[in-house]
Amino acid sequence: MDFDVAIVGYGPTGLVLASALGEAGHTVAVFERWPALYGLPRLTHIDGETARIIQATGDIGQALRDASAADVYEWCDGAGELLLTVDWSGRSSGYAAHYTMYQPHIEEAIDQRVRACPKVEINQGTGVVGLEQEADHVRLLVRPWRRDRDEQWSIGAEDRTVTARYVVGADGANSFVRNALGIEQIDLGVDDRWLNIDTECLHPLGEQFQVSRQFCDPEQPNMFMPIGASRQRFEVGVRPGDDPAEMETADWAWRWFRERHGLGPDDVRILRQIVYTFSARTAVTWRRGRVLLAGDAAHTMPPYMGQGACSGMRDGITLGWKLDLVLRGLASDALLDTYEAERRPHAEIIQRCAVELGKVANLKDTRAAAARDAAFRRGDVPPLPPFPTITGGVVHRAATGEPAPLAGTLAPQGIVNARGGTGRFDDVVGGGFSLVSTQDVRALLDDGQQALLTALDMSVATLTPGTPDSVEDVDGTYSRYFGETAADTFISRPDFHLYWAGQARDAPAALDALRAQLCWTGSEAPLASGVDA
Repeated sequence: MDFDVAIVGYGPTGLVLASALGEAGHTVAVFERWPALYGLPRLTHIDGETARIIQATGDIGQALRDASAADVYEWCDGAGELLLTVDWSGRSSGYAAHYTMYQPHIEEAIDQRVRACPKVEINQGTGVVGLEQEADHVRLLVRPWRRDRDEQWSIGAEDRTVTARYVVGADGANSFVRNALGIEQIDLGVDDRWLNIDTECLHPLGEQFQVSRQFCDPEQPNMFMPIGASRQRFEVGVRPGDDPAEMETADWAWRWFRERHGLGPDDVRILRQIVYTFSARTAVTWRRGRVLLAGDAAHTMPPYMGQGACSGMRDGITLGWKLDLVLRGLASDALLDTYEAERRPHAEIIQRCAVELGKVANLKDTRAAAARDAAFRRGDVPPLPPFPTITGGVVHRAATGEPAPLAGTLAPQGIVNARGGTGRFDDVVGGGFSLVSTQDVRALLDDGQQALLTALDMSVATLTPGTPDSVEDVDGTYSRYFGETAADTFISRPDFHLYWAGQARDAPAALDALRAQLCWTGSEAPLASGVDA
């Protein structure tokens, strides 16, 4: 076997997965047809949970060096009068709840971490053109890729055959992997076209541009938002009678900037100008044998929630820890079935919310738009549903079968002092599985439960001084969390969702349940390092 895992695609999803698996010591091959990282922003928004994922897989300081916390997202009518303010303030996962940021910084930070992993082989400028599954591996045919090259050419001297125990298709909305498997998609019927103009600010543009603002203008929907601290995105809806090719010209952009925003070449420099078509599609299955789909290959969504890439990075971190346990022989292959059970409902809720917001933003009938605006001003519109949690897969369950209280929600991350250092919990105590309590829970565990902690490399932290696992809750994050939830102990997963929260006395039973839900085998696999059999 050449590799434990082959990852097709090296965007945000593939980067996160490659880092997670590489740092766990697995042999990984990455195949990306483009010869270098994209180098321009596509995503411009992440949330606190996604920032924690970046912390786990790259240098978070480097990644967010030009980022800005985003407190509100404003929706206005065509005249610019406020219809709705989406509150983005607060904290999540040890970070601001929302950021605007520059995507290349994030990709560079994770890429550097991946390249430091000695068992990861990165093949940029290489396309995958063939895929065959066997009982115990997947065979890929790969070849150097150029934009002008016909991928249907017959096999040539440059072709290479690669085998891997598992393959993950993270190769975007037009996924070769998904198509090679014959997996169809569920289409929610979104076909919105928008012109995207990304710019570099040559001087501060003023307070009005420091807020993300959507203009629900029936004449021509448009919006703008910061890209971190020094860049700005503008988007304009493409109407049925518009000429997309003309809209992609510099003359069109400068005319729009002058007439709409009073901006010119002394204010901004255009970095990219392109018409995008938004879609909302979901693969009917995210797994076929030893091949799994992630990111846009599994689900696409319009950008009105700012969650497309965030959802893909969640896929990457979730797949990373589950593949790790399977490759190490600690969990059976059945654990991988819980990936879709967890991630599909989560992504689909966000996807459908984005679709509904898109209908608001793209309404072009003037009478219907007037009625919409009036309804917003009366407050006569239903609120968006709460942000989803994990409800399927590996979460603790009540006797009814439903997730237990707090299970599947995000774990807190605070500033702690331990082991001679002070910083965010994941950096000081450790990421991965964590057991955090106000008490010395380790003393309550039997030998089998202690062995599970060891096998999972589970970090243990107690707020009680004087124990081997004691940490100082420097900023009070954990004391506040336990005070607000009435729990005194929780177990969190490597993707920072809670498996369980409750009382310390019930932690041993929760660990037993976790072992069962992980499809535990309890033995180390002889091929954990990916050496040839």
